Amino acid sequence: MGQLCGRCMQLLRDFIGFVQRMSSDLVQGIKECLTLISNCSCLKQNSSKNRQLYKPILQPHERVTAQEFLQHIETVNIPLPVEHLEPFYALLRSADLEVQQMSSLSLVNFLLEGNIDKELVVQMGLLEPILDLLESEDPTVQCNSCACIMTLAVSESNREAIGAARGVTPLLSLANSYDPRVQQNAVGAILNLTQSEKIQQVLCKEGALPVLALLLESPDSEVQYYSCAALSNVAANVQHHKVLLRPSDRFLLRTLISLLSSSVDKVSSQACVCLRNLATSVDIQAVMVAENVLPQLCSLLASGSEDVRRASIALLWILSQHPPNQDTLACAELLQSLGMLLAAHKTDPVIVGHTACIIKNLCLSKNRQRITESCCVEGLLQTMLLTDTQEDSLHYVTSCLAELAKQEGAMLHMVQWMDEPLTRCLVRLAGQLEHPEPSFHAAFIIQHMISHEKMMLLWKYHIEEIQAYLKNFLTHQEVRFQQLGISTLCRLQADPDFSLAFRKSQMAKLLDQVRQQTEETQELLRAAMCHEDS
Repeated sequence: MGQLCGRCMQLLRDFIGFVQRMSSDLVQGIKECLTLISNCSCLKQNSSKNRQLYKPILQPHERVTAQEFLQHIETVNIPLPVEHLEPFYALLRSADLEVQQMSSLSLVNFLLEGNIDKELVVQMGLLEPILDLLESEDPTVQCNSCACIMTLAVSESNREAIGAARGVTPLLSLANSYDPRVQQNAVGAILNLTQSEKIQQVLCKEGALPVLALLLESPDSEVQYYSCAALSNVAANVQHHKVLLRPSDRFLLRTLISLLSSSVDKVSSQACVCLRNLATSVDIQAVMVAENVLPQLCSLLASGSEDVRRASIALLWILSQHPPNQDTLACAELLQSLGMLLAAHKTDPVIVGHTACIIKNLCLSKNRQRITESCCVEGLLQTMLLTDTQEDSLHYVTSCLAELAKQEGAMLHMVQWMDEPLTRCLVRLAGQLEHPEPSFHAAFIIQHMISHEKMMLLWKYHIEEIQAYLKNFLTHQEVRFQQLGISTLCRLQADPDFSLAFRKSQMAKLLDQVRQQTEETQELLRAAMCHEDS
């Protein structure tokens, strides 16, 4: 292959130098061009009426220049340099519709891909032209500008800036748009803004809550979800409940309850969350129960979605805390659903913990006998085998079983399900004093089961372990542990095998030490009381 002559080599060097100069000057040339365009008086028309009557169009080569710039920066490695972000101000301010569409879409894509620092966009003054584009008459521009606000509003500082720039009002207007894309993005932007308490107050003043409530009935599931999630954020603040739940107006509660039956899991889940946030008073809960919320919550417990199951069980837990609801909740249908839920999700700490709390609350109802007859007792016992001692849910399970153990009918039912693994589990938990609550509850259950012949046979396989935890209880600093240890010891001494084991282990000596400490404490108390009387 031949070599280039000196003249051709020089021409090639000149061409390379020309290309380098052109690439470095390209951005600067585009910025200067767009700056001149933006400073033209034709771009100073602010009212929507003037924009409607006068729509200046860029020269073809200027529109091409803008398009080439946007295409060029798409090839730039992330993050996008500041000098490439500056021209967006002029592009978004352009009176040319096509440039508005292209630049707003490009900005949205950069924001969604994380190629631009969201706070930097606001700091560089791009929020103002974006908010102005919300008032455009073009649905594409509206859609893109709403998407920009929705993405920017993920940042806390940006939310404050959007609120200060009065960006809420145009978003509320677009939330009623007939264009589904615009409506989705507008409501999505409002949702992100509701993470700010200041914006929540603005929304209440601007009349946004009725708008969001009406959007719950939208045929678009995305709009339903966004509006429901926004209302959930607002409802998390009790101060807004008066506005959300106006007297004699059950529209919001009824609509949310109807959304529980939505075929879209995230909609029904979010409806549960919103109802839970609203259920802060007995009166509101009474309305929910009166609106027949219970059957729908029962069906949601069997959902294939983890979020739906967890949201529904959390709402039921809130409802079960108030005595007026307990008799209604302690129905066969709910107890059956709770039992099946425990059987299917023994290792889910959220499900197990909330279910145990609900059953414990329902033990106080007039219909508590139904709990004994249900499969809930078996479910609680089985979950105890699989729950890690580090989990808070174990505390709730053992607490619930200890409450049931106080009732003779429930205790008989528990004894029927007891076997060697469950017996070993209870004894092991009783000995784990590093977890005081499960330890105390397990020992409490053991003490109440002693009078049953079946259980005495099972306890005898664990005499050494029982002695060990009883010694720890007798020397425990808390009086309740000492008292439980003494009462358990008294009951077990009626059995010859346990009585013999206690004599060999010098348990009587330990009891005598406790007696002496108790007598000393009593003497000190008497002295203190006499001094107080004098």
